[in-house]
Amino acid sequence: MALRSASSFVLAVLIAAAAAASTAEAQQPAAAPSPSSSGPINITDILVKGGQYSSFIHLLHATRVDEQIDAQINTTFTGMTVFAPTDNAFSSAGSLNGLTQQQQIELALYHVVPQFFDLSKFQTASNPILTDASGVTGQWTLNVTAVANSQQVNISTGVVETQVGNALRDKFPLVVYSLEKVLLPYELSPSKSFPPPSPSSSDNGSGDAANSLSPAASTPTPPHGGGSSLNGRSTLIAGVGIWAAVAAANLL
Repeated sequence: MALRSASSFVLAVLIAAAAAASTAEAQQPAAAPSPSSSGPINITDILVKGGQYSSFIHLLHATRVDEQIDAQINTTFTGMTVFAPTDNAFSSAGSLNGLTQQQQIELALYHVVPQFFDLSKFQTASNPILTDASGVTGQWTLNVTAVANSQQVNISTGVVETQVGNALRDKFPLVVYSLEKVLLPYELSPSKSFPPPSPSSSDNGSGDAANSLSPAASTPTPPHGGGSSLNGRSTLIAGVGIWAAVAAANLL
């Protein structure tokens, strides 16, 4: 009889312990979502977080190239590299005063490479490197020079040369590098494209880098170098003509 009572007591204790554990588990707060569950990559968010890229953000938004980057980067298999000039870089690039809407689109696309280039990959890159501005108007390219046994990489357009700066993001499929100069291609260089500025266009006195990107309808579209349409590139630049028309309604 005593043995049966002891067994009943032990069973009751076990049942009570199980009930207490179940109650404690139910009261635990839900686990926070993993950082990897964040939404799709957004180029504007990356640049805003960088804190000194307002002019580049304005250029991407006005031309709608930011939408093109976001669409490509979330579907690409090859990755993408974006070179982001700082606000100081735009402030010193006075020759941007005369850019037309089409030229603004070409300039924005010239800062985008449809491949993922981390610093180590620059060491073995084959020049020239095609940019997203390449297409039926010609091959818009960059040249990179990596300094052996270092992390230094220089990038050249044939008109401008600068060092690749720190990475705002360097995880596949997107790497974004900071630049201290705007990558001005030969096709958009002042000696090739722009007439002398009129007094009204040169004396704006604002000093605002974003304002230097306003369109000048009277500026002729520059002739581009020869070159046939690039295989596999049509989807990257097919919308440029449409963007030019749309950008006209979006430019500040």
